[in-house]
Amino acid sequence: MDRLTSMAVFVKAVDLGSFAAAADAFEMSGPMVGKHVRFLEERLGVRLLNRTTRRQSLTDAGQAYYERCRAVLSEAEAADAVVSDGLSEPHGRLRVTMPALLGRHCIAPLLMKLARKYPRLELDLSFGDPIANIVEAGYDLAIRTGGLDDQSGLTARRIAGQRMVVCGARSYLRTHGKPKSIDDLTAHQAIIYRRSGRVRPWLFPCEGRPPREVMPAGRLRLDDLEAIADAAANGMGLAWLPLWLVRERVRAGVLVPLFEGRLEFLYDCHALWPRSPRMPPKVRAAVDTLAAALPKLMT
Repeated sequence: MDRLTSMAVFVKAVDLGSFAAAADAFEMSGPMVGKHVRFLEERLGVRLLNRTTRRQSLTDAGQAYYERCRAVLSEAEAADAVVSDGLSEPHGRLRVTMPALLGRHCIAPLLMKLARKYPRLELDLSFGDPIANIVEAGYDLAIRTGGLDDQSGLTARRIAGQRMVVCGARSYLRTHGKPKSIDDLTAHQAIIYRRSGRVRPWLFPCEGRPPREVMPAGRLRLDDLEAIADAAANGMGLAWLPLWLVRERVRAGVLVPLFEGRLEFLYDCHALWPRSPRMPPKVRAAVDTLAAALPKLMT
């Protein structure tokens, strides 16, 4: 007998509470269900089920074996899904929510490229703040940076790290001087990012320790990173921004990165999607595409 089939019959008999119900589920005879269970018992040398004319119950060994069989069968289904999904072209509507700037600059162009590759794939993209409940809002996929909140019902995968840099305009640095260390930042004007009424600290990695937090102080408080980059380019102060956002300004000499040679802080970037036994091909294709291409854009 095939061991995997016997495991599936045994698990079904336990789940449904009788050999007869398992027989109906597998469209086989009741005695055949019994043969599958006896095959496993004889192979293992232990009794898995105690059966009377009125009821059946798992033995201690049967309970342990039942749990492992469920895990084995689940992995077998997942293995089949990987192959079948790989052969299934992504199609249907893909609803994705993402941070606005990161979405416009980095995420959306990659998803557009994916849509060009698969003509039956439809994109429905939302740019904005995090959705409280992705499942209730009906999204297939969410992209988030930084720490993750409650992930119940969701699967998360780290797909990139967002490298942060301190930078300023040459005009500002000529007037106020160039900070030589992180301690010097307290003597400088910062352009502050305020999100949902909260000011976020600037973070700097420390080997073997939690990152160092520097709370910025300055005259300008903005809730848009692009506006902060523009203000920094106009000499209004120093800014702590994602490298992908200021890379072209740095190359053009409009902004000067500070503390070069020191490790920059990395904000993790995650893809999240509703947990299910089988990952839809459209979601798998999007996550794999982002995981392959985003690191080159964000670091």
